[in-house]
Amino acid sequence: LHHPHTAAGLCRAMSTFSSVDAFDAAIADMPAPDETAMASARNRQSQLTKPPGSLGRLEEIAIFMAGWQGHERPRLERGRAVVFAGNHGVTARGVSAFPPEVTHQMVANFEAGGAAINALCAAAGLDLQVLALELDRPTADFTSAPAMTESECLAALSSGAAMVEAGLDLLVPGEMGIGNTTAAAALCAKALGGGAGEWVGPGTGLDPAGVARKIGVIEAALVFHQVAPSTPFETLRRLGGREIAAMAGAIVRARQLRVPVLLDGFICCAAIAPIFAAEPAIVDHCLAGHCSAEPGHKRLLERFGLAPLLTLGMRLGEGSGAAVAAQIVRSALAAHNQMATFAEAGVAAGV
Repeated sequence: LHHPHTAAGLCRAMSTFSSVDAFDAAIADMPAPDETAMASARNRQSQLTKPPGSLGRLEEIAIFMAGWQGHERPRLERGRAVVFAGNHGVTARGVSAFPPEVTHQMVANFEAGGAAINALCAAAGLDLQVLALELDRPTADFTSAPAMTESECLAALSSGAAMVEAGLDLLVPGEMGIGNTTAAAALCAKALGGGAGEWVGPGTGLDPAGVARKIGVIEAALVFHQVAPSTPFETLRRLGGREIAAMAGAIVRARQLRVPVLLDGFICCAAIAPIFAAEPAIVDHCLAGHCSAEPGHKRLLERFGLAPLLTLGMRLGEGSGAAVAAQIVRSALAAHNQMATFAEAGVAAGV
């Protein structure tokens, strides 16, 4: 079994985003990839013993990783998956097939090594960490109040950021939180437009009546927050959750540190939808690990302009789809780094 390092309670004193201005500044000044490293990696690909372009997206992944790591030969030695967990007050509206207690129970399962993400991280060679964010204090019901206060949202953003440090080769953000597909759909509708029905899906298994109820809840929330500022921070604060804000904070911090990110499913991607609406470049250091079965995810990836590496009909969350996709990244780097060049193999170029 693959047991994670549990970080519950850790990072509360961390204040990467000590103010709204600090968060806004981080997303307004995002570093770009290293074009020299990308050019070197592209040149190396042209010299490997294969027809140009014959490894398809594996070549693109290697060049992408080179750009963010700043090396012609990028590596995946320090890959980290983090599962962020939070509870949502909006579950009182009957938007989930499961009660909020399941969030607690699943965190215990992660810690015991018994969840899908434990097995998949072990298979992919990823370090797994778990950060439970005040599970006994759910966010407010966002149909009648902001989900979080300003300080609560900043604390969640900073807690996520604190899980990322310089030197990581890849970040895989994941989540657990009963009700969080409702928050994700609300974030997308507020940030990117479209009615609630365009973003809502069955989540953990709602029947058609449950889906209709979920749409109604999100529509009510959108009306309540209609005149609120549409900044990334305010949208996250009002319609997100602690684990969603923490994922956003981790992804922004990864960008500051030039750590490439492998996005998971709908909730993970929705965490940065409000940022994308203001700063589309937020997705430049991200790969889409997979396209989940949650219907809004395909639409969201299309808006991001990201093509998923895998489409396996998964809808579990936890970072599970991205953890599987990490093995694709590992394969791309293996081919890039370990293949011989035409000169090394004594093969005539162009065959």
